[in-house]
Amino acid sequence: MTVQTTIAGEPMTPSRDASRDAEFSAWMAARQPSLQRTAYLISGDHHTAEDLVATTLSKVYLSWHKINQRESLDGYARRIMVNEHNTLWRRAFKRREVPAERLPEHNGVTDSYDEGAQDEMWQLLQTLPRRQRAVIVLRYYEQLSEAEIADLLSISPGTVKSQASRALATLRERTAAAPSAPTQKTTEALGEEER
Repeated sequence: MTVQTTIAGEPMTPSRDASRDAEFSAWMAARQPSLQRTAYLISGDHHTAEDLVATTLSKVYLSWHKINQRESLDGYARRIMVNEHNTLWRRAFKRREVPAERLPEHNGVTDSYDEGAQDEMWQLLQTLPRRQRAVIVLRYYEQLSEAEIADLLSISPGTVKSQASRALATLRERTAAAPSAPTQKTTEALGEEER
């Protein structure tokens, strides 16, 4: 007995499967580094970022045959990522987890791959609430418009503006207390763009 797979009522042929997989693989190879960076900036943890990207890519792959507008794939992937991150933090067990600076079995070798975790600004950004951090990352790192961020986070454009304003004010306060001038200049540059 043979099982025949169908998509939208049409039988899937091996060549159609292969072309779909090749198309997805090409998109994934091009976008995975960017998705990884965004996931890290949103989550603040390499392992969580890897999980977010893996889940995002899985969901995009499963929906690949349904996506007619290929130019909107990046937005679709970012929406999945943000939703997955929000879902992760809603789980009760995650609230009890406390990140540790070093794992007990740490062998003393430091990884050379760094997405800015040593930067003072990144440390300050990690102190912001999740929504404010997501708005700042999407606005200044991904360079999305306020309308795109509002759509992605399912909030109003006014909420995007207020969250960005509060986050920038908090960062300015905290950098004023910090002795480092370069970080202050960075937040001032962010604030100029907001005005």
